[in-house]
Amino acid sequence: MTIPRPGDPQVLKSCCATAYQSDAVAAILGDSYHPGGLTLTRHLARTLGLRPGMRVLDVASGPGTTALALATEFGCEVVGVDLGEQNVARAGHAAEKAALADLVTFHTGDAEQLPFEDGSFDAVVCECAFCTFPDKPTAARELARVLRPGGRVGITDITVAPGGLPPELTDLAGWVACLADARPLEQYADLLAAAGLRTALTERHDDALRRMVEQIDARLRVHRMTPTSKTGSLLTGADIDRALALTGQAAQAVSAGTAGYALLIAEKPKEAPTS
Repeated sequence: MTIPRPGDPQVLKSCCATAYQSDAVAAILGDSYHPGGLTLTRHLARTLGLRPGMRVLDVASGPGTTALALATEFGCEVVGVDLGEQNVARAGHAAEKAALADLVTFHTGDAEQLPFEDGSFDAVVCECAFCTFPDKPTAARELARVLRPGGRVGITDITVAPGGLPPELTDLAGWVACLADARPLEQYADLLAAAGLRTALTERHDDALRRMVEQIDARLRVHRMTPTSKTGSLLTGADIDRALALTGQAAQAVSAGTAGYALLIAEKPKEAPTS
């Protein structure tokens, strides 16, 4: 199958949403769809200073793993938003099953047009998703808009050195794999700054990306050898070979220092006191 090059932003969004709510991707990635898993999510939450009673927005919430963890472990009221309707339905079911429906809700929505009022949240988290948004300046402004004055946004995402990706990782599959439009860490900070958010902290977590690429590669090889598995019935041999080629390219990029993973915390200024 020939994969088209990215063009129409709506095509990019649709492809990413479809891929990340598929059973095949869930089987390959597991419960957590980002490098570092819940260990890095907890670190992000602690760094943000999350505590009971805070209202938190999880942008690109996927299957709801992060939102449920923030409610369970940090006592936050969490709202998840995701473009995939199936993801939203599954996440809502998971919240009900965990008896957390009073603390966690999920909505279908676009990160570039969030369906929430201005200043609705004490904190916003976005894990390994900002790099996939076609219109990053608009998405950054939306994160800032829904954040209350004095609130903080926490992002973890893939970083890529300028011009460092091979052509194989810049097509539509590269977008779905969160690589094609990843940016240097400084550019993420610049995008947030243009939206009125001041970067307070950045950290490198490149090893988290390396470990995730290795895990994905290993799982793909297992599924290729056992075609009767659940994932084997959802992915053709050609799909697995293509995915293995992508993971190989990604592993080389990580090893060369071209691709990495980072955490960024940014703050929305408090309102100036009235005279």
